Amino acid sequence: MQYVSTRGDAPVLGFSDAVLAGLARDGGLYVPRQWPQFSAADIRAMRGLAYPDLAIRVLTPFLGEEIAAPVFERLVREAYATFRHEAVCPLVQTGANSFVLELFHGPTLAFKDVAMQLLARLMDHVLAERGQRATIVGATSGDTGGAAIDAFAGRDRTDIFILFPHGKVSPVQQRQMTTSQAPNVHALSLEGNFDDCQSLVKDMFNDHGFRDRVSLSGVNSINWARIMAQIVYYFSSALSLGAPDRPVSFTVPTGNFGDIFAGYAAKRMGLPIERLIIATNDNDILARTLASGEYRTKGVFATTSPSMDIQVSSNFERLLFEAADRNAETVRRYMNGLKQSGAFTVEAGELARIRAEFDAGRASVDEVAATIRATLEKSSYLLDPHTAAAVHVAAARASGAVPMVVLGTAHPAKFPAAVEAASGIAPALPAWLDGLMTADEKYTTLPSDLKMVEDYVSRHTRASR
Repeated sequence: MQYVSTRGDAPVLGFSDAVLAGLARDGGLYVPRQWPQFSAADIRAMRGLAYPDLAIRVLTPFLGEEIAAPVFERLVREAYATFRHEAVCPLVQTGANSFVLELFHGPTLAFKDVAMQLLARLMDHVLAERGQRATIVGATSGDTGGAAIDAFAGRDRTDIFILFPHGKVSPVQQRQMTTSQAPNVHALSLEGNFDDCQSLVKDMFNDHGFRDRVSLSGVNSINWARIMAQIVYYFSSALSLGAPDRPVSFTVPTGNFGDIFAGYAAKRMGLPIERLIIATNDNDILARTLASGEYRTKGVFATTSPSMDIQVSSNFERLLFEAADRNAETVRRYMNGLKQSGAFTVEAGELARIRAEFDAGRASVDEVAATIRATLEKSSYLLDPHTAAAVHVAAARASGAVPMVVLGTAHPAKFPAAVEAASGIAPALPAWLDGLMTADEKYTTLPSDLKMVEDYVSRHTRASR
């Protein structure tokens, strides 16, 4: 298995190098040269597998024999032993043919744990095999940072630096980043919004001198392994509902487009997915793009679902690559337009191919609150604001004949103020997180300045050459 850049000017890499690289050197994102294929018979044979066994079956083709089978099996089992539900990602019915896929039973109560716990172990293994260290940088709108810090804390071969927008994450999200006392963890509170943080991370990767000097690697969903690991729960939920003999639709609360692109990948691999529905909040660039064909950034609005308060959806580039029949020149033209003017227009044929696979809708802050309230009254089920946005969007697009699965991306206790305001219920953190809100914090505040951030990273990483 080889990995190619969406922009076509970076070296073709094997699995291990793609994982360590994160962002391609031409600024593009790595994708597999071809999609592994599972027949209907292959998928039927997956029925009844425990989640770790299913993950091994689905993900092994992506490795290209670079990691020995017994080693990969051990890494997968270790990763999912950190989850506090036997099913890892249980499926809960909330209405007639309506389901929530609970992805928040990991250490930091968010779907990011599903991929991050595996990614940390994969990177640790590859670095140990090579006798190397790496500097991990990541940007977060809230959940990625906590999940990455939990997964990488205390690992000897990596130092991790997480950039989060000052004052724009929930208190629980912040403390999951700032209360780790592990010496290899650095939480950086940056002035600006998530897009500013994400832009700085990309700038660091594109500064090749700095990148090489500190052995830079990334854990955002620009890293292919993050997307790869998320493919598994599309298979697990679809199998529970009768796949491959029954199609399923999914609605996904989406900011950076990574989670729903994993669903697209699952479909390309043979999983019978009828529709993939993008749910956005007031920061609705993806819904606007599907409606008009124009991808145009605007200001970022603060909402009760901060993990979706994004205007630049990095993983949309991977979908553009597929929609353009993997024409890297087309992708480069789009990305140059985005960099120069903050906008580009998707060509008609490519837009038609995207619309054939995806639908999109948005939920306002008021609609999110109303959905939390209504779902509690109707189903006695408490939603977090991101999942509520998806439930709202799904309700307008559900088909009675096809099961609709909403991805439940976070535990409601991560957003207690918004949930209590909507429902009257103050969701409590699980007992095993007692003390989180009173623990001492450790973080550094910096301006959104590339040189200052790079200087900080250079001074604090052990991987500097």
